[in-house]
Amino acid sequence: MKIAVVGTGYVGLVSGTCFAETGNNVTCIDIDSEKVNKLSNGEITIYEPGLEKIFLRNTREGRLKFTTNLEDGIKDASIIFLALPTPPGEDGSADLKYVLGVASQLGKILKPNDYKVIVDKSTVPVGTADKVRQAILSSSNNTLVCGDNGAFEVVSNPEFLREGVAIDDFMKPDRVVIGANSEKAKKVMGDLYQPFVRQGNPIIYMDEKSAELTKYAANSFLATKISFMNEIALLCEKLDANVDMVRKGIGSDDRIGKRFLFPGIGYGGSCFPKDVQALIKSSDEVNYDFKILKAVEDVNEKQKLHLMPKINAYFNNDLKGKHFALWGLSFKPNTDDIREAPALYIIDALTDAGATVTAFDPEGMANVKKQIGDKINYAENQYEALQHADALIIATEWNEFRTPEFDKIETSLKNKAIFDGRNLFEVNEVRAKGFHYESIGRN
Repeated sequence: MKIAVVGTGYVGLVSGTCFAETGNNVTCIDIDSEKVNKLSNGEITIYEPGLEKIFLRNTREGRLKFTTNLEDGIKDASIIFLALPTPPGEDGSADLKYVLGVASQLGKILKPNDYKVIVDKSTVPVGTADKVRQAILSSSNNTLVCGDNGAFEVVSNPEFLREGVAIDDFMKPDRVVIGANSEKAKKVMGDLYQPFVRQGNPIIYMDEKSAELTKYAANSFLATKISFMNEIALLCEKLDANVDMVRKGIGSDDRIGKRFLFPGIGYGGSCFPKDVQALIKSSDEVNYDFKILKAVEDVNEKQKLHLMPKINAYFNNDLKGKHFALWGLSFKPNTDDIREAPALYIIDALTDAGATVTAFDPEGMANVKKQIGDKINYAENQYEALQHADALIIATEWNEFRTPEFDKIETSLKNKAIFDGRNLFEVNEVRAKGFHYESIGRN
């Protein structure tokens, strides 16, 4: 098949590359000429394990191309994916200006006798497919017809990619959700995804609004599990229980499952915070008070700074002039994404209190430097970050942090103090080495 993907951000680049990997001819379109030039020259613009290898293979073999010209990019495509940003507005609602802007452009380009399936791949509020359809029709002055026998149809096909394992998620999806009312569009989309579900995982067809809500519901449920477990962790601290034991005890129940039960300093990234906000906003718009999700959001905001009272107590509520080593800046391991990363909230709290910070992250430092500049110092490796620090704070669970050389930590720090926001170490083992060790839900 010939496919166009509008937008070369995280979802667009991963989707376009993976579609090319199964033999499709893919053209990715972006208005950012600098980014398009880099991609055209084989320079990947995001960090995602496993992506570069298949990106280079498919660009080399001519199945994956890039352009800034929308009309040229979609000319021969039978399917056009809209993988555009939907950033949260000030009120928490998803901003559709990019999605609807491209839809309006398409209305001026599409031809009546050249059927194309327009696919909302971006995470969008319920009703967006209708808005995209109307934007296309309006900008065409109603010269186009939508439907099986028309010029186009609009489909909702939400993505369920986890940063850090997105290639596996795309190539071997748990499920593919396709929201469409058109039988012709369902057939086109089913044929496209058939190579990805050969192991028997389902393609689930539904109406567009249900598909749009499915994405928000999935991410919001996972965010709820995380916040629930963080609440349990805080209760464990009050009751002198061990959250690790509780996690194992409830995770063995297959109705609950083992995943997303690890407590920490809150979730971040580009999906959970934005999607929870957007679903709350959508609920408010139809006069439904989504109490659970509002509590989830509140718990997560507080959880990002849960280490600060522990740090303040250790230093007698005086952080002025103190210097901290910070391991981890990205919101999770195996990504350079720092959006809503708890580390950034900790940095703000420390510097507001008069402390200084030296940080190390395997992938996220360049993005943090773009965002906050020289507000903190940046180290070449995790041990360099420890030099002259009063204590170590761990904010991201990168594998290389899991088995450190504790002798190096001891000799580098002024105080043998570790504040672990990701519960990387066994409490008794670290304390047996003489460290003051604080974690989440494990007194």
